[in-house]
Amino acid sequence: MKIVAIGGTGLIGSKLVKKLREGGHEALAASPNLGVNSVTGEGLAEALKGASVVVDVTNSPDWEDSAVLKFFETSTRNLLTHEADAGVGHHVALSVVGTQQLGESGYFRAKTAQEKLIKQSTVPYTIVQATQFFEFLKGIADISMVGDKVHLPPALFQPMAADDVASALAGIAEGAPANGTVEIAGPQPFRLDELVRRRLASLKDPREVVADPDARYSGARISERTLLPGNNARLGQTSFETWLKQAAAPTASAA
Repeated sequence: MKIVAIGGTGLIGSKLVKKLREGGHEALAASPNLGVNSVTGEGLAEALKGASVVVDVTNSPDWEDSAVLKFFETSTRNLLTHEADAGVGHHVALSVVGTQQLGESGYFRAKTAQEKLIKQSTVPYTIVQATQFFEFLKGIADISMVGDKVHLPPALFQPMAADDVASALAGIAEGAPANGTVEIAGPQPFRLDELVRRRLASLKDPREVVADPDARYSGARISERTLLPGNNARLGQTSFETWLKQAAAPTASAA
């Protein structure tokens, strides 16, 4: 089966393509540096020729409110139009758990707009809402700085390893469209401030992490359970401790 990964050279996309090829599929990595651009439409028609499934794991290069909205709306419209023309039978899109509850954030308003376009399309689909990735814990700290300290709400979240995200996406791409949303998450919940503090410590990053109930997450106020998946979420197997050991290994840091 030909499966095209849009954003196929990024963190999740590269892992996804590898897993699909190991599963015997014809997996095509598509990204601007490979001549396929979902925003301009360059190379899309050729890339999607003969494809059964398209998996969209793209992300905006610019998170400014209007820029990120334009990216997801333009990219998604182009993909869905070209998929309909090519007879693609399944559009899989990676989104984020809690998106609909994070409307104060420009990024999550853009993800909501993306999901709406997919639901309105004639192309059968599965929206995969994932929790945060272990790989992005430092990035969460970076966008949560107040002065020289990291301010985070002590809310619960259930992050997962990028490998588990890719495995879940591969399995969903191989299956029938849900024409709905599937949630995926890590094996256990943590406090947001606690896990970011542990990750920074493992990196010998001296920044202090402050548990601040008034702090925002990516610009949005969140409650205790905003970032948690529902009871039917599919859970990855990689624990934070296991991931941390893998991340510290020489082969992982050199990759």
